Amino acid sequence: MRISGAVIFSAGLAMTAAYAVLTALRWPSKAALFPLVMGIPLLVLAMAQMVIDWRGVRAPADAPRDTRAAVSVLAWMTSFIALVFLLGFPLAVPIFIFGYLVIAGREPWFLSLALALVAWGAFYLLFQRLLHFPFDSGWLIGGGT
Repeated sequence: MRISGAVIFSAGLAMTAAYAVLTALRWPSKAALFPLVMGIPLLVLAMAQMVIDWRGVRAPADAPRDTRAAVSVLAWMTSFIALVFLLGFPLAVPIFIFGYLVIAGREPWFLSLALALVAWGAFYLLFQRLLHFPFDSGWLIGGGT
């Protein structure tokens, strides 16, 4: 058992998530919903990853594959952020899910479309109909405002 950079990173992520959760607990329930829904799983997963890293349990390293996978993840995250910026959340979610499933997941387009529509429906029902959460329109749709 040794403290490595991975352990320190996981611990930092867990502390950040714990801070977000503890801070959100003092907010009104509607404002606290998103930080709690994201922060609690992040806290649990970061702590689990910290324990795994600390114990030294590692899969066999394959550096070129790991680098490609990391670049791919960063590219997908960047594309989602760009979609949100350009089109807004309500449109970015189904478009991203469809694109990811077809391109990265190599799923059939009809299954990808069905899952994207289900995700859009869940997103719409939860955030827009139930919680009345206002989302800004994207830069392209809102005219850059």
